Amino acid sequence: MQFSQNERERDYDIFIRNGLLRDIGKFAEDFPRFEKVKTFAIVTDSNVAPLYESVVAEGLSSAGFSVISYTIPAGEGSKCFSQYAGLCRWLAENQITRSDALVALGGGVVGDLTGFTAATYLRGVQFLQVPTTLLAMVDSSVGGKTGIDIPEGKNLVGAFCQPSVVLCDPLTLASLPDEELSDGAAEAIKHGMIRSGGLIASLEENKFVEKCDDFISCENEFKEDIAWIIAENVEIKRDIVEMDEFDTGERQLLNFGHTIGHAVERLSDFAISHGCGVAIGMAIMTRAAVKRGVCPQDCAEILENLLAKYNLPAHCEFSAQEIFHAALTDKKRTGDTITEVIPRDVGRCVLEKMPVSELLEWIEAGIVKGGIL
Repeated sequence: MQFSQNERERDYDIFIRNGLLRDIGKFAEDFPRFEKVKTFAIVTDSNVAPLYESVVAEGLSSAGFSVISYTIPAGEGSKCFSQYAGLCRWLAENQITRSDALVALGGGVVGDLTGFTAATYLRGVQFLQVPTTLLAMVDSSVGGKTGIDIPEGKNLVGAFCQPSVVLCDPLTLASLPDEELSDGAAEAIKHGMIRSGGLIASLEENKFVEKCDDFISCENEFKEDIAWIIAENVEIKRDIVEMDEFDTGERQLLNFGHTIGHAVERLSDFAISHGCGVAIGMAIMTRAAVKRGVCPQDCAEILENLLAKYNLPAHCEFSAQEIFHAALTDKKRTGDTITEVIPRDVGRCVLEKMPVSELLEWIEAGIVKGGIL
């Protein structure tokens, strides 16, 4: 499958095909934007490198490109200034120029760090997104948001930088542990909640994460289902981002669950993953919306049942006050106001600007231990 992302800064294509990784050299050789590229600099992490770095490097080398590789430690901790500085210095030491390109081979951390580096090194170089996790395929590889974390908050330093192309090979999902598949499912559930009741129904019907252990040998029909799920998410995000590339309006719907989710991640010192944090954030805001009478109770029931189906949490141990204070540095805050995503029904959310102090009331209303309202 192929999608085009048409944004004001730059248009790019998103390809979704089983086996695409092994054909990356031929693809790069034929891709017009890489006509002048001599060197590809692969950036990956310590989990992904043993699995796919040689496949990508050999593929690009066989097509006549020079290839160098840089590996960061796996985990959210690598989205930091020290890793960013190390990567920039490595690019300079290897004399990477504006006519060369970076390859982000991995999940969201690799994509965010590589994209931010591509935006700032030499004031901008090309980069190729090759997501290998479900979360990156359905969400973080699309839309051009890049960044790093600082102790005061997640993604507080960043840039909008659109990739030259996104290549999704669903076969890489076979190597993921169950918890990472669940993380990706959280973002898929988010897209369904904000825009598509049909996607929610599909996620209810097929618990695809259980089948990925045998993905390579499983039925072709199931492989097509996975590709369809990825494509459906990409299409939803593409349509929203095209209306608002720089996150000043409609695109903020994609932040459903993220204000609370990022706060929960930070409070746990990132022991709670991004997908789990988003799941908790969505559940809290949906329960609060039900309690305030702006969302039907069955919406919360559908959401929490779906989170349970994909082994995602709907509750956390942190208090409303702790979550609120951790959320005060959220980048969606503007002065004394913050824009939050409020569910109105399955497949429909709205943006609501509120005083920052009111966010505490929403969090307090949504923290319910032991079940749905």
